[in-house]
Formats: sequence, structure tokens, C-alpha cells
Amino acid sequence: MSATRRHFGRLALPDGRRVFVELEGGRALYLDRAPWRGGSPTGEALDHVDAHGFPARETGARRIAPVDPAKILCVGRNYKAHASELGNDVPVEPLLFLKPSSSILDPDGAIELPPRSIAERVDHEAELGVIIGKRARRVSRDDAAAHVFGFTLVGDITARDLQKKDGQWTRAKGMDTFCPVGPIVVTGLDAQALTITCCVNGQQRQHGATSDMIFTVADLIAYASRVMTLEVGDLLVTGTPSGVGPLVAGDALEISIAEIGTLRTSVVAGP
Repeated sequence: MSATRRHFGRLALPDGRRVFVELEGGRALYLDRAPWRGGSPTGEALDHVDAHGFPARETGARRIAPVDPAKILCVGRNYKAHASELGNDVPVEPLLFLKPSSSILDPDGAIELPPRSIAERVDHEAELGVIIGKRARRVSRDDAAAHVFGFTLVGDITARDLQKKDGQWTRAKGMDTFCPVGPIVVTGLDAQALTITCCVNGQQRQHGATSDMIFTVADLIAYASRVMTLEVGDLLVTGTPSGVGPLVAGDALEISIAEIGTLRTSVVAGP
């Protein structure tokens, strides 16, 4: 992992292009590919963009999810207090599951609740996301940091009753819009020295320290890479602190880490 703190986003432009950008001095510098794939500046740039990738209205551009993973690998019950609040045992090894890439939601997007005939309770789970920057297969814990590109924010939205009903978590966590990501990707952070919060309608529900993870980011990469190859650009989602709770139509959800910013989404009744 690079020790240099850099900020990257992704924009949908008025001409139909979707471009990765590096955010620098109030400008978004267009890259020719994703930064974790060696993207370089093209010479084009967009002015009037804030440090969190939010472009001024007059630009006609909008923020989109700053990732394009082949897979989204998630970790369940990685904070003791969260395991306890749901009445679960603390795992003795990482509990892995996958979300489909089709569940990704852009920053400022809307989480769509399924009809109550399908799921009656949908919860928020605020999490740190890790973008893999170097292919990882059977790496050691000591080498794991070298395979990290940077970090972002993720909402692991969960239909809690379906999670219990199905016994496995694909349907409960894999619905369209159930993986908001963003607003940007930041390099050079200490993964175990961050504070993550979640607010609903301005009221704080979750507040946790990544230092309280049962399994660190290095632990997770080493463990997961013995199970499956982590490819460049894959998104590793590291678990949620306690305080998860239900969402209803009309809610405003905010997930924050000071060094990354705030991932904002709304909640609506789905079609």
C-alpha cells in the first residue's frame, strides 16, 4: 500500500463517458483507466470539483461509484459487539460471503426497498472497503499490505429476515442497490486506525473503530487469498460495528470516515 495519500473518484460526464479521475486542487484530472490499473492523466480535467469528487451543478457531471470490481468479497461478524447484538457467536475464522457487482449503488443514489411481501426488515451496515491493487494468491499476512491500493466506504445493506430465512446470504445482501460505494477512494491510510460512523436522518446509529476488528485487513487478505485469488480492482468489505438497524422509505443514510468523507444515499420503496 502506498504511504502517499491520494484521492480518486469516478464521474459520469455529460457526453456519456464514465471516467476515473484523480482529485487535486479543486480539479478532477481524467485518467485513461482505473488508478489501480496504472491509470495516467489524459490531459483533460474538470474544474469546480470538491475534495470528495462532487462536481458543481453547472458542469453537468455527477459522481458514480469509484470502483469496478470483478467481485465483492465481504466479511461477516468482524466486530465482537455486532456479533453479540444479533445473538451470534464470535467467529474463530473470517466468515466470507459475496455480493454481486450488480448490487453496487452510486453515491447520492437511492436504496430500493423490496416489497414487504418479500422482506419486512432491511438494515444498514456501515463498513470500510478495501480496493485490491495487486493480484493476491496465497499471500502471507506480512505481505498483505502490498496488495492494497486504497480504501472507500461501503453500505452492506441487508434484508435481515431473508438472511435468517435463507440460511445463506446471497438474496438478503445481493439485491440491486444493496451495495452503495464511495464517494471516493483514498490511498495511504492506516486501515486499523479509522473511525466509522453511520447516521440515519441525522441521528447517529453506528460508531466504531477499525482497531476493534476481530480480523485485520491483513488477516482478511491472507485468509481470503488462500480460498480464492483476489484480482486487481476487487472490493473487500471488512465488516460492520454494532448499532445496525432498520431503514424505511424516506430515510437519509450517511456513512462516514473522516479521511474518506461521507457516503450519502436515500431510501425509497422499490417498484
